[in-house]
Amino acid sequence: MEKVNPMTIDPAPVVRPKNAEPWKQVSLSGVATIVVASTVPIAIGLFAMLLGLKFELALLLVFLPTQLILGVIAGRKFSGRRGQADAILQVFVVFFAMTVVVLLISVVWSVIERGSAAISWQFITQNNVYISGSTSLEYGGLGHAIIGTILVVTLSTIVTVPLGIATAIYLTETRGRTRSTIRTLIQALSGLPSVVAGLFIYAMFIASGLTQYVGWAGSLALIPLMLPTVTRVAEESLLLVPQELRNGALALGSSAWRAFYLVTMPAAKSGLITAILLGIARIIGETAPLLITTFAANNTNYNPFNGSIATLPTYLYTFIASNFDTAVQRAWGAALVILILVAILFIAARLLTRPKTAKKAGK
Repeated sequence: MEKVNPMTIDPAPVVRPKNAEPWKQVSLSGVATIVVASTVPIAIGLFAMLLGLKFELALLLVFLPTQLILGVIAGRKFSGRRGQADAILQVFVVFFAMTVVVLLISVVWSVIERGSAAISWQFITQNNVYISGSTSLEYGGLGHAIIGTILVVTLSTIVTVPLGIATAIYLTETRGRTRSTIRTLIQALSGLPSVVAGLFIYAMFIASGLTQYVGWAGSLALIPLMLPTVTRVAEESLLLVPQELRNGALALGSSAWRAFYLVTMPAAKSGLITAILLGIARIIGETAPLLITTFAANNTNYNPFNGSIATLPTYLYTFIASNFDTAVQRAWGAALVILILVAILFIAARLLTRPKTAKKAGK
């Protein structure tokens, strides 16, 4: 009797059931239910506004309850009782997500619309000497505040970055007994009010008579605000490096610290750069510590160790409370400059953290 090789027998074709892919089975009634549940609340909310109801009340008292009821009905139709909870969760998630998006767009658009009226070449380059709140926007600017911000933030960065990265290295690469204590302190610093940091530096150096209002005092006040961001982001970047890379370097005979500097540090380079940029973005708009420690100067000061120095947050604070329209426009212009600087930092962080394959594909 001839032997049959089972590997040569064609298997019977597998017949897939009709309900194997339920996500592809969209009926007309299902589409109609989704359309009604999405559009009817909007129509009812607009109708309530036409009747004289304010937008906020129509949104919370008419649109949201109607959307919840119709969402529950649609969820029950598709998934039974189980779909009710899913529908409620989806409605709340979408509603609050869109609320945040609308608020964010509104803030950004307000700053761009009102701040662009003050932006000009002389506004970026000139200082504030002999300028009052009623002076025309053709004269004076925030060039001295931009220089002061760069000097103060740079001085804080020089101190904070080595300290923050060293702390992250200690938390990830060692097994010291004080790791949990240091991590707790870093987390506590992340919740420290900025005005408390400014008051501490003011009481220690200015109120005690050791120094006057000066740029380096503002830099010291910004250090505890920048340190948690740099440390936590750097720690996460180091933890993302695969343990196999460390083990491979150690297996080849390298010491622990040499393996870290030659293997772990280069692998986490983009994350460490991101930590620095995010730390700078965290402090570049802080106002309270600088008001208490640096004061608001009108002249251009290139020396953060001598005399008061102007920064963008203090410049904004000086003009925002004025009764003159031109002064308020100067404050909006300063807010727009701060927004642009922060946007540049975040874009740089995103570009530096892109995977290498994506960078090559973009070329």
